[in-house]
Amino acid sequence: MTLRYNLLDEPLIRTRLVADGQPKSFSLPALFVALANDEVRDFPALRPHQRHPWHAFLVQLAAMTLHRAGQEEVFDTESAWKEALLGLTPDDPDGAAWCLISPHDRPAFMQAPVPGGSVGGWKNRIEAADELDMLVTSKNHDLKASRMRRAGVDDWVMALVSLQTQEGYGGKNNWGISRMAGGFGCRIAMGASPSGYFGRRWKRDLSALLNSRAVAIETYGLKAKDGHELLWLLPWDGKSALSFSSLDPFYIEICRQVRLITDNEFGLSAKVSGSEVARIAEHSPRGGTGDVWTPIDAASGEALRVRSSGFGYELASALLFGLKYRNGEYKQPSAMSLKESDGDTGIVALLQAVSRGGPTGNKSVTEGYHERRIPISRTVRKLICSKQTDLLAKIAGEHVYAIGEIRQVLWVALATLFNRGADQEFSKNTKDCAGLWADKFEEVEDVRFFDVLNAELESDQPDTEHLNWLLSMASSAETILKNAFSAGPQCGEQRYRAQAAALSRFHAGLRSTKTLPVLAEYYRQQSTNKELAL
Repeated sequence: MTLRYNLLDEPLIRTRLVADGQPKSFSLPALFVALANDEVRDFPALRPHQRHPWHAFLVQLAAMTLHRAGQEEVFDTESAWKEALLGLTPDDPDGAAWCLISPHDRPAFMQAPVPGGSVGGWKNRIEAADELDMLVTSKNHDLKASRMRRAGVDDWVMALVSLQTQEGYGGKNNWGISRMAGGFGCRIAMGASPSGYFGRRWKRDLSALLNSRAVAIETYGLKAKDGHELLWLLPWDGKSALSFSSLDPFYIEICRQVRLITDNEFGLSAKVSGSEVARIAEHSPRGGTGDVWTPIDAASGEALRVRSSGFGYELASALLFGLKYRNGEYKQPSAMSLKESDGDTGIVALLQAVSRGGPTGNKSVTEGYHERRIPISRTVRKLICSKQTDLLAKIAGEHVYAIGEIRQVLWVALATLFNRGADQEFSKNTKDCAGLWADKFEEVEDVRFFDVLNAELESDQPDTEHLNWLLSMASSAETILKNAFSAGPQCGEQRYRAQAAALSRFHAGLRSTKTLPVLAEYYRQQSTNKELAL
């Protein structure tokens, strides 16, 4: 079998350029040069859920290349990058480890050598690049499967990186990666992204990863020298696992046995096989690997898990400002640390994950791709850089609390409506209906949470800004309550009694000093002013 599709020599990775939006394809060494100059706008083959694995792969690969070469600054020529990348694979000087197709007893890109070189016993054959990818859905609605029958070479590259570096447990003999909290966890990404394009973030995170090496070694017991780096270089029979302590801090892992094959009729396809054990033996704490993008539970040391709700305002504000989330506190990853070189404007906190649910049958089902970009205002940046995060946590906590209080007032009013205005105990069905409508209110507030928070922090009159926000929430909640009238009782006297009782409970709740004293005082003053005007 001849070597084919060499990423070190051939321009196989499609991009669009920043300068004019025109397409241009690169080899890996040439891509690193372009990224260093921030010339790449995007990658046409890259699907949303593949964004972080691809970014992390490029950062980790560059970091281990520079470290191995004893280089602190990025190389400025394609030839220098190629030589350094080949230096990572000294046993394969012909570049086999960087080819998509190579003899099966030798490494290929993101594909471990097969002892004996035979894949004849591997029964599963995959014809489409997206079918190889890690995304498993219960109803095929996150992304349709097996659509890429005429995939480009880089579609297979992205699928391999996604599968091998962010897959979870997929049933018997289908193990997940080490950089998540167990097979039903997910690989989390949290980091600051400055203004600019793909290359600027790549370069800042490359610096963060290089600077994290000593801490990762000390904290997690990874090898300072001669650790395993590119795990696809090592033969794997599916029966042996690597110890976590044998790994280099920048290791790029694989979790599945895969080999790409080709023929003249169908082009690229893949043969896959299960393994008896995970490639990396489970270690404790799970998901704690020194990864610069992973938030870690301060108490257990485990990686954060994200569920189907994604990065809602409660979780996002907890990660950004140090609030407790479900009785846990999370340490920010080093990629989130702001730097002077990030500038004063255009910075966002970027949160990404493919959430995974519990097992369905014997497979772990994804619950969607979640991505949230949170603008970091000048004031927020200043407070973070000056270590005044307690103030940010206080203000963000007040906002989270206020949303919860108004949601509760709305929920009680909705439950009263669906209970026909009666004060008796609410049934489960009544509670569920009220919850569905109250969720609509919370969804609206979730979308604007950080815009409102930034506006208050940047305002010369923050108290006025805060009150106006409370009033707008009250108005939004009342609108939702009135919209729910169409789902409440509809016949005669019962209808009017239910609606009147619901509105009464709602307004009484807003005016209670036990709910939000600031809002209650505003309404009291408004009533006093009206009485004085008479």
